[in-house]
Amino acid sequence: MPTTTARRLERSADQLSSAAIARLDSSYDWYRELPADERSWVGLVAQAGISAFISWYRDPQTNPPLPIDVFATAPRELTRTIALQQTLQMVRTAIDVVEERVPQLAAAGDEHQLREAVLTYSREIAFAAAHVYAQAAESRGAWDARLEALVVDAVLRAEADDALSSRVAALGWDEVRGVVVIAGTAPPGPGTETLDTLRRNAIHEGLVALGSVQRNLLIAILGGVDDALAVSARFEHLWGPGPVVVGPRVPHLYAAGRSARAALSGVASAPAWPHAPRPCPASELLPERALSGDSRARRALVDKVTRPLRDRPTLRDTVPAYLDHGGLEATARVLFVHPNTVRYRLGRIAELTGFDLTDQRDAFTVRLALAFARL
Repeated sequence: MPTTTARRLERSADQLSSAAIARLDSSYDWYRELPADERSWVGLVAQAGISAFISWYRDPQTNPPLPIDVFATAPRELTRTIALQQTLQMVRTAIDVVEERVPQLAAAGDEHQLREAVLTYSREIAFAAAHVYAQAAESRGAWDARLEALVVDAVLRAEADDALSSRVAALGWDEVRGVVVIAGTAPPGPGTETLDTLRRNAIHEGLVALGSVQRNLLIAILGGVDDALAVSARFEHLWGPGPVVVGPRVPHLYAAGRSARAALSGVASAPAWPHAPRPCPASELLPERALSGDSRARRALVDKVTRPLRDRPTLRDTVPAYLDHGGLEATARVLFVHPNTVRYRLGRIAELTGFDLTDQRDAFTVRLALAFARL
């Protein structure tokens, strides 16, 4: 390359860097809002870029264009502060500054050649910036995936310790409210694709999601949920064949262990109810969960049936009488009351417990609850 132009570039390197920084300061709010140390890093990147261009222009054979080294002068954390678009604005600003000074920097007859060199190098710089940010994004994605797996595992184990707190904060879940866990058979195919689809659907619904594929199960933790059953109905197509069980909605991720236990217990016991709806609330599977050995489900089932009737002996006596004899007339004869009295009592039992003894499913649930209560 022409030595006269190269020497002019070398003498003007500091001026070009200062002019580029001044242009950034006057043109972009994001640069002015950066802390002093980060502004200094941006200045070093701009200076390194101009210096690398001058070295390449002076001797392209000895100094091949390696603009990715320009970004090595700044710490990796800078990619978290400055977006790729802002980096490209910085590159464009530096290039504009050099281009504007081509008439003063280039020797007579070298103007066109210098402009071409600037454009060539700016293209290399842009590709290098994209490469740096792609690497950073890939690294963050891998780290976030490991972090997400640790958080999901901690939720499933109900380990709400300090480590979980820091990981939850790192994932941005410390302020998320309205959390629900959904579990079911994972669809065929790679687990990473399944989780990516889950996250895309969550974003579309205005929710946040964590997920894990463990053995043959897809476990989803959704945040920002108002109506757990309505949300799960819109997500159930993400699971493979078989039951999809929805745990109870809890206030935050630290309480999600309760929702996860209920959902997983429901998936394990759902085959005992072949006609269970899909998705199915874990609370609807209390009888099957109790039968499968879920002690929490057993206590919940007994409390749900017996607690409202504890201080109502007439209603309490009506329940086994109706279950054992069936029908209003037969129950009325056993209790020595009018059938309308039995009808009224059944209505009150349904109001207090939520179970209608004239429904076969509810009658089965109540009978099982009474059996556990006696045990």
